[in-house]
Formats: sequence, C-alpha cells, structure tokens
Amino acid sequence: MDKRSLEHLASRFRESETRTEILRQELAEAIRQAKTDGVLQKDICEVTGYTRQQVRRITNVEEDASAES
Repeated sequence: MDKRSLEHLASRFRESETRTEILRQELAEAIRQAKTDGVLQKDICEVTGYTRQQVRRITNVEEDASAES
C-alpha cells in the first residue's frame, strides 16, 4: 500500500464517520418523534435494535433539555 492509497482510504473513512454521525442524529430525532406519536417503546426497540435503556436515554435528552429551560 502506498501513501496515496492510504490517504484515500483514510479520507473515505473520515467521510464515513461524518455520515454515520449525521444518521445517528437523524435516527435519534426519529425515535423522539415516534415516542411523541405514541409508538410503543418495545416497538422502537424492535425496529432499531436498541435496548430499552438506550431508547430511554435518547428520548429523555429532549425532556432534560426542556426541564433546564
């Protein structure tokens, strides 16, 4: 592997990390909206593969921010 190939691969990896972060934020917002819309927590867990604790952590972020205001 030469330096140019390694740079290209590293660049693709950084781009992938950026896209992953954006998608993670979009999914978290969708989870919060689903909860607001009345989707059951167990259904959110089933669809996302997240645990109930992870879903609670995501949905409580919005509630915590509201309480601080």
